[in-house]
Amino acid sequence: MAGKGAMDKAKGKAKQAAGKATGNERMAAEGRGDEAKGKAKDAMRDAKENIRGTKDSLKGRDDVS
Repeated sequence: MAGKGAMDKAKGKAKQAAGKATGNERMAAEGRGDEAKGKAKDAMRDAKENIRGTKDSLKGRDDVS
């Protein structure tokens, strides 16, 4: 599921390209930050999904408290 992370990464790549094309290092740096923020959001989403999966797989087991 593509979400906010993917949007931030795409926005970041666009800013980086625009910054490089115009020689605007500040814009390119903002783009790198946006891309990193998107990657972090994706990592958090993946971690939450993994936790849910682990929790669901443990439901109903008698040996787990």
